[in-house]
Amino acid sequence: MEKRLIGHEARTNRWGYVFVAPFIVVFLVFNLWPTINTVTLGFTDLRGFAQVRNFVGLNNFVKLIADQYFWGALGNTFIIWIVNFIPQLGIALVLAIWLSDTQLNLTGKGAFRAIVYLPNLLMAMSVSMLFRSLFGQGGHVQAPANQFLRMLGIYYNNVQQGIPQDAFNFFRSVPFTRGLVSFIQWWMWYGHTLIILMAGITSIPLSLFESAVVDGANSRQVATRITLPLLRPIMLYILVTSMIGGMQMFDIPFALTDRLGAPGNSIRTTVMYQYNIAFMSGFDYAYGSAISIGIFLITIVLAFIIFFLLQDRSEFKKRKGGTI
Repeated sequence: MEKRLIGHEARTNRWGYVFVAPFIVVFLVFNLWPTINTVTLGFTDLRGFAQVRNFVGLNNFVKLIADQYFWGALGNTFIIWIVNFIPQLGIALVLAIWLSDTQLNLTGKGAFRAIVYLPNLLMAMSVSMLFRSLFGQGGHVQAPANQFLRMLGIYYNNVQQGIPQDAFNFFRSVPFTRGLVSFIQWWMWYGHTLIILMAGITSIPLSLFESAVVDGANSRQVATRITLPLLRPIMLYILVTSMIGGMQMFDIPFALTDRLGAPGNSIRTTVMYQYNIAFMSGFDYAYGSAISIGIFLITIVLAFIIFFLLQDRSEFKKRKGGTI
């Protein structure tokens, strides 16, 4: 009987390997191997259609450290991410607390959550092209935004090739273009952040809220004394994952203007810069790989810094002091 059970378990395990095998193959071919190849390319001089790659050591990384365009792209990435993340977390947090308030007991919460999450289901590239057509790349008079301004009686004499045109060229403004990228990022992702925060609030024991209400606490006191402190791990997770996503920002700024980060490279992110170097300007695969490794290392360092600065040190102090 025992041998029969062992044989059945072995057959079950073999079927488990069969079902897991497709994922392992896909991971090895499309994830692990490209990662290894990227790391090795960063130490070579492969460019264009060359078939031979020569080992150059740390030359690409020394070049990266002194590359002002890379650090400028990194600065753009942080500016766009911060301008997007602060209202994203703030508005999502307010809405999550408001919708989860048992004293208000709002109706239609499920429908509202579904509506605010819908933008996250759209393709970022299509959203970028939509906003590009709305504001008119090149300051077209026929752009919907300019038509709306003309209806309001707002004109701007934009002289192009000696011909005056009553149209705003929105994408010549650095603050507007950066703000538009940040707005699109916020609009597409704040619903996702809202869902995560509401899930974190629902995981808080209901008895804590009931005890606070019995003790006479109002909604503001419940939010500041109970909800926010207990949501700290969730907000740390949101901050780290949002930072990682911000460092990978590509499709929205890429498609919004000229694929190079116009105006004045103000929306050229680090991943855009890596793409331009590797696939648009000289096909410098080696230096593009070095940029990818640099982005990865910067992301890892920032994630550890954020985790160290925002982690809850109370448990650590208890363990260090020997208390339980």
